Amino acid sequence: MSHDAALSLAYAQCERRAREHYENFPVASRLLPVAMRPHIAAIYAFARTADDFADEPGLAPAERLRLLDDWGRRLTRSAELQFGGSGDSDGATKVAPYGDPDPVFLALGRTIRECRLPIGLFEDLLSAFRQDVTTTRYENWTSVLDYCRRSANPVGRLVLRVAGYDDPKLDTQSDAVCTALQLANFWQDLGRDWAIGRLYVPREDLVTGGAREEDLTAGNMTPEWRRVMQMMVRRTRALFAAGRGVCDGVSGRLKFELRLTWLGGSRILDKLERHGFDVFNQRPSIGARDLPGLLRDAVLWR
Repeated sequence: MSHDAALSLAYAQCERRAREHYENFPVASRLLPVAMRPHIAAIYAFARTADDFADEPGLAPAERLRLLDDWGRRLTRSAELQFGGSGDSDGATKVAPYGDPDPVFLALGRTIRECRLPIGLFEDLLSAFRQDVTTTRYENWTSVLDYCRRSANPVGRLVLRVAGYDDPKLDTQSDAVCTALQLANFWQDLGRDWAIGRLYVPREDLVTGGAREEDLTAGNMTPEWRRVMQMMVRRTRALFAAGRGVCDGVSGRLKFELRLTWLGGSRILDKLERHGFDVFNQRPSIGARDLPGLLRDAVLWR
């Protein structure tokens, strides 16, 4: 297979993986500029696979960490990969000896080089995934935000770089939105995370609100837990508000992609509040019935 054919197939597999895991927010959607979609899908496929390693229940923590470390080494090699010429006389692709046959890295290596993406942003993602293996509780809000800085914010910055933006103001606004999206996902998945032993609500806020972890085990959203969750949602909405400007700081189709992403995250918070935060009986999500309203609000954006 020629290099160009192998590369096209690799990007197609990354896009398929992105579609399979789509839930709340647009991922390489049709609203993105066509030229961006393969690159965003490659980034997503890298992060999704690493996240799956961190969450794999059938593996011991040491094995999950080993897989993540190997993923990091392959990331470094893929970023350094250079192809020699267009191929041998028989059409085979010339690949450096340290090339990675995994389609994720074949695509990602090209994306990193073509879009000049900082490798440190990917390393931040991996550090957050490793933390998910070793850390199940957070003492304070600062430690939760530090996790989000590495687990979510790099994705927004990578999207901006792929789109050709390298602006500190946009980066700061993007960070606020990405952190808010990560937090919205935490509150949405409170029950699911608790089932595997994780809790992202800080201990100090549990103490302040009088909420008990035992009630989560019983699937009981008590008045105390509702007070704590109201506090979490207020903080999350403040971050959405702080980052809203990034949606108009870009142009073209990306503007509508970011608006939909912002609106989707906010809609999750609306649903959480509407259902009294009872994620045990009704986990909020974005479905087909939400789409017309989200599209309308993205067009009428004010």
